[in-house]
Amino acid sequence: MLLDVGDSRRLRFLAIGGIGSLVVGGAAMAFALETSPQTQQGPGAGTLSPASVATAGQGGTPAPAGPAPGPPTAPRALNVVVLDPAHGGTDPGARGTGGIQESEITLEFATRARQALEQQGFQVVETRQGNENPSFDDRSAIANAQRGAVFITLHIASTGIPGTVRVYVNADLPPVKAANGLIPWDLAQAPFLGLSRKLGDLVQGMLTQHFKGSPDAAQTAAIRQLRTTAAPAIAVEVSSVVVNDRAELDHMVPGVADAIARGVAAFKPLYAMALPSGALP
Repeated sequence: MLLDVGDSRRLRFLAIGGIGSLVVGGAAMAFALETSPQTQQGPGAGTLSPASVATAGQGGTPAPAGPAPGPPTAPRALNVVVLDPAHGGTDPGARGTGGIQESEITLEFATRARQALEQQGFQVVETRQGNENPSFDDRSAIANAQRGAVFITLHIASTGIPGTVRVYVNADLPPVKAANGLIPWDLAQAPFLGLSRKLGDLVQGMLTQHFKGSPDAAQTAAIRQLRTTAAPAIAVEVSSVVVNDRAELDHMVPGVADAIARGVAAFKPLYAMALPSGALP
């Protein structure tokens, strides 16, 4: 079940270019630029790379930002997939007949997707592996700390034609100008929408091969979890918890995992992780 909790913007920033900070409720995650004598092109050149976690000044004040970013630089290889089994803990998500809970089913899909992705040579990071419920920001922070990564959040719908799967990318966001190397935390997805659309269409195409009646292309929606993710990011939603037997969902697990893994593998040559200068092509 996909959620948008409205405009939750607060004083949070994602730093790109030079050395800055990513502010989440008073804690800052530092991001630094890696450069080498062969690739350095002056201030702002290089690639985004997460460093250590530190504490910001009192009141959540961001650390001083470095120079504004220059033009996008050489691509970084795609190596990491962050899987986000939605809900968990006190939030079961959508609930269906026979005690079916979305939070339990998404873990099952994530486990099989992880296996399929690892067989394709990807490193997989999961936002949860048990019955926890990380916050939206915690999940995004896990993704934003990775290098060369994409983010996939997994959901089970409470509606829709059973046996179908839909991929969503975040709806258009206002253009972002990275003033002083900072972009708002709640607009972190904006520079990556183009890449997210490419990833979403590839995964949706693979899903359609497995599940007749699924759309041919990714759809757009205002999705809270995607909005704060600074990487190509999609939501995969399986229909639905309203089935007569949980086995109907269990039978979909291998096909969904295969489609995700093959879609990400097909996306890998298209991936270009370069510092956005206000927007990433």
